[in-house]
Order: sequence, then C-alpha cells, then structure tokens
Amino acid sequence: MSNILPQLPLYFIAIICGIISFLVTRLSMPKIIKKLEKAEIVGKDIHKSWKPIVAEMGGFGILFGFIIGIFAGIGMHDLLTFQLMVVLVVILLVGIIGIVDDLLVLSSKEKFFLLFLAGIPLVWAAPPHVGIIYLICIPIALSIGANITNMLAGLNGIESGLGIISLTSLTIACIILGKYDVTIISMSMLGSLVAFLYFNKHPAKVFPGDTGTLIIGATIVSIAFIGRVKLIALIVLLPNIIDAALKFYSAGVMERQQFEPTKVNDEGKLVRPEVGFKSLIRLVLRKPISEKKAVRIIWGIGIVFGIIGIAVACIMPGVLENQTLANFMQIKEFFYHM
Repeated sequence: MSNILPQLPLYFIAIICGIISFLVTRLSMPKIIKKLEKAEIVGKDIHKSWKPIVAEMGGFGILFGFIIGIFAGIGMHDLLTFQLMVVLVVILLVGIIGIVDDLLVLSSKEKFFLLFLAGIPLVWAAPPHVGIIYLICIPIALSIGANITNMLAGLNGIESGLGIISLTSLTIACIILGKYDVTIISMSMLGSLVAFLYFNKHPAKVFPGDTGTLIIGATIVSIAFIGRVKLIALIVLLPNIIDAALKFYSAGVMERQQFEPTKVNDEGKLVRPEVGFKSLIRLVLRKPISEKKAVRIIWGIGIVFGIIGIAVACIMPGVLENQTLANFMQIKEFFYHM
C-alpha cells in the first residue's frame, strides 16, 4: 500500500488509521457484547439501583480496532514499521495481561511484574546511545502508567472518556511539536475509544475490563517515550496520578477485593462510604450526585489537564531555546546516558 500511496503525509495517515480503528471497533462491538453475554462474561452494574447485568471485558473491541489501525499505518508508511510493530507487541502483551487479570484476578504485585515484562520490547524503540537507567525506566513507567489508568475506574464511561481526553490532548501536542509519527499510534487508540464510548457511556452496555483500561495507559506511555513527549504525557495523566496517590496515601497497596464500593442511595445517587480509602471519585462525591454528573466532573478535570498539556507543547519550543535552561538540559542528557 505504501507504493500506491507514497506521498501521503503522516498526519493524514494518522487520521485514516483513526477512522479505520473507529469503524472496526464500532462494527465489532455489538457482536462482541453478544458473545460475552452468551459466554456469561458479565457483571452487575452496582451503581444503578436496579443492578443491571452488563457484559465485561469489552476491551477486546478496543484492542481489535487498535491492532487494525496500526496495521493500516504500517501498510501506508513502511518506514515506521519497526516502531509501530514494537508498540503493537507491547499493547498486545498488555491486553493479554488484562484478559488474564479479568479471568483469574492477578494480585497487584503479579500485575506490576507482568506489565514490566510487557514493557521490555519498548526498550528497542528508545533513542540511540541512552544509558541503562533510562532503559530500565521505560518498562517501569509502562507498568505504572497502565496500572493508574486501570485504577480510576468503575463508573460508566469514565475510563474510556478520560482516555479519549488524554489521547486527544496528546495528539494535538504531538502535532504542535511536529511529532507526526506517533500520532499514528495515538489516533489508532483514540478512534477505538471513541467508538467504544458509545457502548460504555451511561447506561453502559459493556464494561472495558482490565483488558481495555490497561492498554490506555500503556499506549500513552509508549507515545511518551517514542515521541519524547514524557512531560506532556505526565500532565495529561495527572487525574489518574492524583487518584492513585490518594489511594496509596490512604490505604497503601490494596487488592480490589478489599475495596468497599461506592453506594447508591434511595434517590439513585452515588454516595461514598463513610470509611475507606480516598480517591478522586470520592473527593467528587462530597455530597450525593448522579453517576453521570460524577463522570462529567472527572472528565472536566481531565480536560483541564489536557489543555495544560497542549499549552506546554505550545511554549516548549521557545523554552528549549532559552539559554537559562542550558544547565537543566545538561542534567537531562546526563540522565539519558547514565
């Protein structure tokens, strides 16, 4: 295909990949939901008073759309084959870990270790001549990033919606900085998430499961290292980072079975438990509010940090030219080569 369409610019290829991944996920999700329901891979939506039964592990559809989108990118621009294949392998491994976690329930330590292993192939896409410490940080960051997008979850549309906000901001930032190659990755995941949100928004017909939530963070971290936009990725992930920090500060490392879930009162509004860990969702629930409103508030927080990330991308070229930051850049380069 690259010989047929040799002149397509990277940003146009990224748009095509996003459209393809959107269509694949949008068309496949109804069948995936039916298959999951038939296989009884379902769970209760505990944040509804009538406790509907909803299909789980819908992240299959996100993963499927992403894979096809990336393959389309490889076909249209074979010079990026290596780095796109590396990302594809990483996201596939993370997706498999999510499937195992959904079916068998891994411990926090097991999940962290397996995600670390899944992030190792990303080392081959690192910049040349970087040091061992930098290389070790790559799979560690991927494991942390995947875990934190998995932690801020549980309400209809919250994970996929935040993923859309983060990846949209990151895509715009990469375009501003001229890093068009990684927009193929971000648009492939973004298209899948937009299609998935149609089925995951309130009232949800399907949950993403760890299969879907883990690959969101893994994709953002992959873009951060390959595109060298780590600061912007950190900013757009701040809602997830704040949520994880609150949970660790208040409860340490807890298994999901230890969580006391958010409750629903007689009016159908969400009420946080009187005792238990802190989280971003529970900070929002200072008073009883509807699930839809809670999700919109969290999305709003994500949009604020997304705008900040885009603003940082806009000022970054001028900042990098500032001679007063020369010493900082030397320290940064020293870290790269340690």
